[in-house]
Amino acid sequence: MAALRSHTYAPGPGADEPKSSGYAEEKAAVDTGAGDSAPLHRKLKSRHLQMIAIGGIIGPGLLVGSGNALAKAGPGGILISFSLVGIIVFFVMQSLGELATLIPVSGSFVDYAGRFVDPAAAFALGWAYWYLWVTVLANEYTAISLVVMYWTDTVPQWAWILVFWVVFGACSMLGVLAYGEVEFWLALVKVISISVFFVVATVISAGGIGPGPIGFKYWHDPGAFADGINGVAKTFVIAGTLYAGAEMIGITAGEAGNPRKTVPRAIRQVFWRILIFYVGILLPYTDSRLLKSGSKTASSPLTIALKDANIAPAAHLINGLIVVSVISAGNSSLYVASRTMLYLARTNKAPAFLGRVDARGVPWTALLASNVFAGISFLSVSTNAGEVYQALITLSGVATFLVWGTIEVVHIRFRRAMAVQGQSVAALPFRALWYPYGAYACLAANIFLVLFQGYTCFLTPWSPKDFVINYILLPIFALFWIGYKLWHKTEVVRLADMDIYTGRRDMIDDEPTAPKTSSGGFLAKVKRVVVG
Repeated sequence: MAALRSHTYAPGPGADEPKSSGYAEEKAAVDTGAGDSAPLHRKLKSRHLQMIAIGGIIGPGLLVGSGNALAKAGPGGILISFSLVGIIVFFVMQSLGELATLIPVSGSFVDYAGRFVDPAAAFALGWAYWYLWVTVLANEYTAISLVVMYWTDTVPQWAWILVFWVVFGACSMLGVLAYGEVEFWLALVKVISISVFFVVATVISAGGIGPGPIGFKYWHDPGAFADGINGVAKTFVIAGTLYAGAEMIGITAGEAGNPRKTVPRAIRQVFWRILIFYVGILLPYTDSRLLKSGSKTASSPLTIALKDANIAPAAHLINGLIVVSVISAGNSSLYVASRTMLYLARTNKAPAFLGRVDARGVPWTALLASNVFAGISFLSVSTNAGEVYQALITLSGVATFLVWGTIEVVHIRFRRAMAVQGQSVAALPFRALWYPYGAYACLAANIFLVLFQGYTCFLTPWSPKDFVINYILLPIFALFWIGYKLWHKTEVVRLADMDIYTGRRDMIDDEPTAPKTSSGGFLAKVKRVVVG
């Protein structure tokens, strides 16, 4: 058994005492609560963290949104956009893994932004990240209502949204360990089901099932690209939303029992699980059943592919899988949104009542507030559901790039502070691969995508609506940062003053280590990769 020792701030060689960061007080407020609030519980295990991260990726963005991407860009277009964003995710996870393994605190990279950059950066990033996840949650409410209507349209869409709004809210009130177990098994079902679909899809493409071989015929007719480079640009935000959730490991690290062991393992295994869930060879991008801006109902491309192959029962099973996956993704969205709001409330960056936590470690006020805001999904009832879904996807995708870019800024500042304070990189329990090249390249890529993803709105004809949807978050993010900075008169943290110590939990071996057993062969290795 191993105990964990927490560190508080102790300046390194050549470092002065911080002038007025107030971080120690903020850290105490987050960890212990205030008034009648209770602290968060640290009960998540390695397998929970691994499945929470991969389960966040296998959600409506993949199972429904991928059809939207296919319709916009074609199979070649989404192969490019999803691959590039997948590479960005790899480097974001490397940066975050280094920080979260060393300093696994509540608030994660939002906390790091205030300590390593500027308190104003934490304010802007925290609200952007909270907004990202309530927008993703609204996506999920819209997606699940669309997908359930594959079976019947007797029940109106608003009723389905209301039903799942209640279900998500009830599930989110479980304690953190119960949440981890539920999410683990739901995510495991998703991983196994998607893996089985890949096998079936290969057989369908080869002609073993269905009317005949498909191969790459849809790459020739109607073609690999739906709208050339314009289609690729439009799907970057969809890919960003699809991969949003991998960074969730940073948030869960604050409630992990042994982050020095669990976080690195989760980071490494998530890398192997970040695959291109590629369905472009089974469907033409011109298929009218894919989710588009004029859609009132829609099917997942996975469901369509199985139905076309005359495997109707399997199509229903896939649709059921999508319902399960959206419930799982909804749990994750509310979990992250509530923990982010909790941190903001307990560090005086949001109303204090949102920082309340019950005796089971559930931040119930933040959960309720986040779920209520996600009620914007009801907008899809009064207009084309597909159009609302696309707008929400774009907003959450842009927010994702802002968050990932800020994580890289935080990581770069952290490494520079280590050098100034005379700290050795060799002492880090987990080191980011290919630093600094990967971190700087990832930062540049996120800046490029934030600006590039909406350039098509400037083409003829000019689209004011698309311009607002694609770029409105940029001035809002800047306004939050600058406004907080001017109001509270904050300063950029000097490298020598930076607190890179508080919140560390070092391992102390207080019991003999159990002897290592045999690896157990191929099946045991598969189990470790899939289950943890």
